[in-house]
Amino acid sequence: MIDGYGRDINYLRISVTDLCNLKCTYCMPENGIDKKEHREILNLETIEKVAESAVKLGITKIRLTGGEPLVRRGILDLVRNISALKEHGLKELGLTTNGLLLKNYAEDLKKAGLTRVNISIDSMDPDKYRQITRCGKVDDVLEGIRAAKEAKLFPLKINIVLIGGFNDDEIEDFVNLTRDEDIEVRFIELMPLGEASEWDTEHFLANDEILKRVPTLISMPSKGHGSVARLYKLPNSKGKVGLISPLSSHFCHYCNRIRLTPDGKLKPCLHSNVEIDIKDYAENEFDKFLMDGIKAKPMRHCIQSNDYEPVIRNMHEIGG
Repeated sequence: MIDGYGRDINYLRISVTDLCNLKCTYCMPENGIDKKEHREILNLETIEKVAESAVKLGITKIRLTGGEPLVRRGILDLVRNISALKEHGLKELGLTTNGLLLKNYAEDLKKAGLTRVNISIDSMDPDKYRQITRCGKVDDVLEGIRAAKEAKLFPLKINIVLIGGFNDDEIEDFVNLTRDEDIEVRFIELMPLGEASEWDTEHFLANDEILKRVPTLISMPSKGHGSVARLYKLPNSKGKVGLISPLSSHFCHYCNRIRLTPDGKLKPCLHSNVEIDIKDYAENEFDKFLMDGIKAKPMRHCIQSNDYEPVIRNMHEIGG
């Protein structure tokens, strides 16, 4: 599927819930969220039908996100049913998780057809992890990472939101995880969305800070179409380091994705308030729903523009 700027849109991110078992400071309000009524959230059957339409139209990669997708009832059935679309052109089915429940789910997710998993962890220090998540235990995430390895959910990626004055003193520790492990550690710049928009300027660090702190990193070739991470590696390391820089070095010119929120809004751009509502379409119009979203994709985000209007939704409502 080609958008108005010649980009091949082949990646759909589906947020299956806005609920989470953490309350990360840049993602959720301190007092938590107002739980939506059941009828406001897409049911699993509708999600599966949208995924089916997407694959028919040319989507080859689907990622399930949240909130925390593993708190969604029926997640294994959803993975199993979407995985069946591999017979019709789907090449990859991934999931992004905070890892807390992964020790209980990893093996079953693999058996259900999940291709790969990304695990978010912004600090390996127990006190700092509890601070940023407002309630979490980092040991639960580390157990989840071990479970993902045992289940062979590869390639395994570790996501870290880079936050100046908070976890930038752990840059070297995270990079060193790649020395003996075949994993990709990915640093993501803090983005001005929802809660984060109020404090991102104070804590924002461009990803070039990673290269300053670890000058031994060696640049690697790009993975090609749609890859948002600049890849590096330490000499003789088994793993890789990815830098995702949506602000300091945006990748809009080859953005290949669209996002479906838990309440059925298609977001052509993460950094825009433009949304296409599935409620405006009949069940036999999901193809049109998706195509209208692709047609609405802008050339690029406008975060650095003077007239930029911050996205009003928090990250847990969008799915990242």
